[in-house]
Amino acid sequence: MKFFQDKFAVVFETIFDSVSESVIVVDAQQTIVAVNQATRELFGYKEHELEGGDLNILIPKKYHHSHKSHVSSFVKKDDKRRMGIGRDLYGVHKDGHKLPVEAGLNPFSIEGNRYVMAIVTDITERKNYTENLEKLVQERTHRLTEALAKEKDLNELKTKFLSLVSHEFKTPLSGILTSATLAGKYTQTDQQAKREKHLTTIQNKVKYLNNIINDFLSIERLETGKVTYKFTVFPLSKVINEVVYDANMLLKNGQKINYPDQIDGLEIEFDEKILELVLTNLVHNAIKYSPEDTQIDILVDSEPKELKIVVKDQGMGIPLKEQKFIFDRYFRAENALLDQGTGIGLNIVKGHLENLEGSITFSSVEGKGSSFEVILPIAVTLT
Repeated sequence: MKFFQDKFAVVFETIFDSVSESVIVVDAQQTIVAVNQATRELFGYKEHELEGGDLNILIPKKYHHSHKSHVSSFVKKDDKRRMGIGRDLYGVHKDGHKLPVEAGLNPFSIEGNRYVMAIVTDITERKNYTENLEKLVQERTHRLTEALAKEKDLNELKTKFLSLVSHEFKTPLSGILTSATLAGKYTQTDQQAKREKHLTTIQNKVKYLNNIINDFLSIERLETGKVTYKFTVFPLSKVINEVVYDANMLLKNGQKINYPDQIDGLEIEFDEKILELVLTNLVHNAIKYSPEDTQIDILVDSEPKELKIVVKDQGMGIPLKEQKFIFDRYFRAENALLDQGTGIGLNIVKGHLENLEGSITFSSVEGKGSSFEVILPIAVTLT
């Protein structure tokens, strides 16, 4: 090395090359005057390739201007400085890839000439460790945030559930108690009609409570994956007839259910109980949320590989801003809060249909009505 020219040159050069850290010496013009073997290994150069070159060869291009002015200013001073602490500092390998580094700068003079010795440390492993640690912290923070959000949602669901149970059970239980008390007062033979009226009330309210309990059990089975489905071949008209027959007893004055055309002879292979549950929920909702003197249409369209069933009403409709929540558990639209309901029926319907690779969608206009469309991925046969 030309930099080592006195009688101790061999000793200095030996020590210089034995240092495990990269050592680079530049003059006031930022020309590289000496590098050790560790520098050549770090940046990928052979012996004598760097000496005499500009320091910028080891610095990414976008930092050339700012780095040159910084070093020029530093050469004029006489203090040591660490570079790369608290900010990203990079060197550039001969093949072009960047290396994260830290550098300690030490100015000195020889025979009136100013030099700077830079001790460069490759911090790739440390940076990777730090980045991986930061990523791990971010991931764990994200998981913790999600867990807290889920816990918050769960607490809200519990609150809604308790409110629902207290309301939906209390009202029918009060009705049962009242009807049972009144029925007990009608002891004469000619009062049989009055007794039967109250007994019918009791039966209907017990059936309502039983349906709520079944809905809660359905939720539990859906969440735990304990639902079992039984596929059989049956006439589509059989299920629709049963649903319409039961629904007729709930109709308000002037309400009418329009039976689908041309379904006699159509047979499908599906879970009969689930299809009945789906249609019962949709038809009962149509009745409950529609006023008197309105019509409810059940439409059926059979394609080669799917069956489409639509239940359409002329009811209150769903407010646009709340439509995205319609399948959420315990959700009740603001215009339906005074009507009886648990807000879990559509959630259950959607869960079963998705398990069976079916789907349910809807369109609704507040004040004009709603239309729910169920699609089952099944073939329809004619008998």
